[in-house]
Amino acid sequence: MAGKQKTLKKSKGADLDDLKQEVRMDEHTISAEELAGRLETNYDTGLTTRKADQVLARDGPNALSPPRTTPEWIKFCKNLFGGFSMLLWVGAVLCYVAYAVDVWSLEYPSKDNLYLGLVLMMVVIVTGCFQYYQESKSSKIMESFKNMVPTFALVYRDGQKIQIATEKLVVGDVVEVKGGDRIPADLRIIKGFGFKVDNSSLTGESEPQSRSPECTNENPLETKNLAFFSTNAVEGTAKGVVINTGDRTIMGRIAHLASDIDSGMTPIAREIEHFIHIITGVAVFLGATFFIIAFILGYHWLTAVVFLIGIIVANVPEGLIATVTVCLTLTAKRMASKNCLVKNLEAVETLGSTSTICSDKTGTLTQNRMTVSHIWCDQNIKSCDTTENYSAEAKKEEKSETYNALLRVAALCNRAEFKPGQTDIPVLRRDCTGDASEIALLKFSEITLGNIIRYREKNPKIVEIPFNSTNKYQVSIHETDVEADGYLLVMKGAPERILERCSTILLDGKVYDMDDKLRAEFNTAYLELGGMGERVLGFCDYRLDPKKFPRGYNFDAEDPNFPLADLRFVGLMSMIDPPRAAVPNAVAKCRSAGIKVVMVTGDHPITAKAIAKSVGIISEGSETIEDIALRLGLPIDKVDPRRAHAAVIHGSDLREMTPDQLFDIINNHDEIVFARTSPQQKLMIVEGFQRQGQIVAVTGDGVNDSPALKKADIGVAMGISGSDVSKQAADMILLDDNFASIVVGVEEGRLIFDNLKKSIAYTLTSNIPEISPFLIYILFGIPLPLGTVTILCIDLGTDMLPAISLAYEEAESDIMKRRPRDPIRDKLVNERLISLAYGMIGMIQASAGFFTYFWIMADNGFLPWRLPFIRSQWDSRAINNLEDSYGQEWTFANRKVLEYTCHTAYFVSIVIVQWADLIISKTRRNSIVQQGMGNWTMNFSLVFETCLAAFMCYCPGLDRGLNMYGLRFTWWFPALPFSVLIFVYDELRRYFIRRYPGGWVERETYY
Repeated sequence: MAGKQKTLKKSKGADLDDLKQEVRMDEHTISAEELAGRLETNYDTGLTTRKADQVLARDGPNALSPPRTTPEWIKFCKNLFGGFSMLLWVGAVLCYVAYAVDVWSLEYPSKDNLYLGLVLMMVVIVTGCFQYYQESKSSKIMESFKNMVPTFALVYRDGQKIQIATEKLVVGDVVEVKGGDRIPADLRIIKGFGFKVDNSSLTGESEPQSRSPECTNENPLETKNLAFFSTNAVEGTAKGVVINTGDRTIMGRIAHLASDIDSGMTPIAREIEHFIHIITGVAVFLGATFFIIAFILGYHWLTAVVFLIGIIVANVPEGLIATVTVCLTLTAKRMASKNCLVKNLEAVETLGSTSTICSDKTGTLTQNRMTVSHIWCDQNIKSCDTTENYSAEAKKEEKSETYNALLRVAALCNRAEFKPGQTDIPVLRRDCTGDASEIALLKFSEITLGNIIRYREKNPKIVEIPFNSTNKYQVSIHETDVEADGYLLVMKGAPERILERCSTILLDGKVYDMDDKLRAEFNTAYLELGGMGERVLGFCDYRLDPKKFPRGYNFDAEDPNFPLADLRFVGLMSMIDPPRAAVPNAVAKCRSAGIKVVMVTGDHPITAKAIAKSVGIISEGSETIEDIALRLGLPIDKVDPRRAHAAVIHGSDLREMTPDQLFDIINNHDEIVFARTSPQQKLMIVEGFQRQGQIVAVTGDGVNDSPALKKADIGVAMGISGSDVSKQAADMILLDDNFASIVVGVEEGRLIFDNLKKSIAYTLTSNIPEISPFLIYILFGIPLPLGTVTILCIDLGTDMLPAISLAYEEAESDIMKRRPRDPIRDKLVNERLISLAYGMIGMIQASAGFFTYFWIMADNGFLPWRLPFIRSQWDSRAINNLEDSYGQEWTFANRKVLEYTCHTAYFVSIVIVQWADLIISKTRRNSIVQQGMGNWTMNFSLVFETCLAAFMCYCPGLDRGLNMYGLRFTWWFPALPFSVLIFVYDELRRYFIRRYPGGWVERETYY
């Protein structure tokens, strides 16, 4: 016992690699007697209560331990101190240090640094709270695992059959389950009667799987004698023994795999980190350079430290963190209105940089409901409409006698039923009870024949032999309201089994003997339908002789006393889970956007390939190795795999592959379908693409998709059909389950990346006119042209709304026609953006500011050559008779009013040149004439920033609060020519980019 405890502890701490391995177990392969001995149980009487209590104490309750969630306070701190915010915190601390140095060394310290520190802290706290609020609003974590657990189970204990809570089930318990129940733990089936389970959430198969005591496969997920925790029993009854409980079940392993995987940083987070590195590098380089220069110029070291801090802080774009957050939020809102709910703001952009989409098939690409797609009767194949909103109104066609006979069998030899109270709901959307294939036949009959409930009442069922896996057919006998008053026998089942029992066939209303030619035709049709990945059923009927079987005849289903051979064959029907209508178009759009769409499914290769072809994942004319081998008549191993454009990879082959072999397949094939994959393999596939440097999106709806959803750069779950576990693992939820919504998401993601670039280019440009006054002040000792408080008025006042308005900018060209961005080369902020913003436009803006500054100083008597090295006298309170160029004397107070007026004028000049900067930031390649001025948010922001600047200049009282003084009207104009210059310069630059694609101008300045 102690040994078992130890191993259990080990498995509790089992690392991720262990969970990533395929499940290894032998409980399904050993004999039932050996298993009973191992589990110390008895199949007739079950465990004793004492033994069950011991095992419960050892293994713990049969429940999934809830996933580890991040505490709310940690999430809050991440928003408050993560990425960009850290830079501002450092800035704030430096401000306090500089203020402390001032207080310590100066008689009249300036409070500017104190205010700046406080403002920086305020900015971080407000944007941090806003981000936290947005994220907590989007992702109210779902209590997902709770409702996956069934509540009660029927168990044998001490020879009694009792009902107990599922949490109390232990390994070795003998349990009974019936159709409609949830499987309470992983069971090995001991007895089964027509027992079927729905494994779609685990394996992706939309067909119910029959379960029986025989072991049919080494792989536990494929064998017929295991039923898994939390899947649904569809029909029949079974008795099984519990072999795993709680976290050790297959479902538990997947759930833990999903919650333990680290999904890593989002691409936009990596970009912002890269941007912070650049900005910090520039700030520290400038700061250190001027610290050394100040030292050489003979400043006191403390003063030099204050300069150093001032330069570093001036480089920090305070408003940018708010801008980025608001831009992402706006896009998230826009996406939500288009049915994409984003749980994490940063995921908004990830979809835009996606280069590979790994999509699940069932429920994502398909409708997750079996639908009749083809009918073979009268020797030809007819296609049926499989669209979501099909109704028979449109198709009133002449039905042949054979077709009617086929429909009659489909409607009567059928145990599926509509749930009551749904008459006003379209037929295809109604809920039914029964097996998926029978529901498909029921809905098809309802649409073509009309009111099936009435039809069945008119043809009541007398006796029935249900479908079982040995006979592979289902037969029932009905009284009929037509023809002679004999009974009608109807049968459906596996086509080859039905054909064996038929001696005649109905063609064009006449009965013919079944000969070899007709059998060959049947086989051709059967292979053709099966080759399309469809599930085919055969149908036959037989009119019983009223003399032998008079009314009231006592039929016996246990020992059939009626004919089951020499029946009349009427036709075949094939069903498939059809693709959603919008998917082929969406796949084509992804193609043109350079995104590779890969199908990863748990379903059969033939079905997967058929759906992949119908939605365009495998395009027209693309061949797999198997197709080439078939065409050339060669064995598969003789065909060079590189000749095949497409590939269908089976899970069992994938299990044998090394990561390098998988890498080769991913590299050499453009169109790939992975079929029969386990959840662990889905994860391996995602990691394979990521190792290649791809940014991977995964779409899925089942529990089996959740590890891959979590590992992907962006996981996309289905909102309606998705399991709760998949929604919890995903970053984004498609509220309408429509794969086409992903295309909308990609478009929005690409647009926001472009617009964030523009926003950053706009915001960074004003850094140069903000920093240069400080540098000139240190180097040439002139009175300070721009104060710290005024810098804040620009960054957090006038520049804020224009920067945000760029998020509303329309795309310049068709962004869905270009390739996904290369995460290594196409950075959010690159050298070209910095050189354009700092080296070109920024320099023109700084010139505008200095021109205004010198203009006003000269207007007041201080000509430019009088200003150098006047600073120590200018800032001294003791000197009240400083002479200007014309010999006028200035007191300290008057000098300060003039200095603050210059700050205000410099501030206004930046606002005026930022007009032009905003307009040129609208496009990176097109001319403004092509782009137009249709962005009304931006047009409003231009007016708004001008009004705000005027308000700050002329509002009474602000001369105290912000040191802002009123300007003469003429002082607004010196910067205007510079504004025009910026506009003309950039239009020319973009003209050269368009005129000479790939030329020097594009290489050096296209960001």
